[in-house]
Amino acid sequence: MTAPAFAQDAKPAAATGPSLKLELNRLEPAGDNCRTYLLVDNGKGTALKSLKVDLFAFDTEGVAQKRLAVELGPVQEKKTVVRLFDFPAIACPKIGRVLLNDVLACEGGDANRESCLERIETATKTSAEFAR
Repeated sequence: MTAPAFAQDAKPAAATGPSLKLELNRLEPAGDNCRTYLLVDNGKGTALKSLKVDLFAFDTEGVAQKRLAVELGPVQEKKTVVRLFDFPAIACPKIGRVLLNDVLACEGGDANRESCLERIETATKTSAEFAR
């Protein structure tokens, strides 16, 4: 007797490879902009030539304010880096949440856009939430 089909099709949740941690590390004023420090921890993964993400900044009331596409690569194998970018024309205290909306590009090894999105874990050290 064979096992039911659904049992054979089950896959472990972490089958996509080692995690890629993105940490919203710091927000600081930069004129009218909010300078964002994003830590990219690829400590267990292979090198990425490109990692481009689609981010949304929401205000403290939960209303979407700014959308930004950010290139975080290249990221060397087993390396942690910090990338800086600005959310234009929004004050840091007004940012209540940053959403990782999507991965626009992910290149390196056997990585692709979908597998990178599945591997990403978000964290924050700021007062703003960082979610995916």
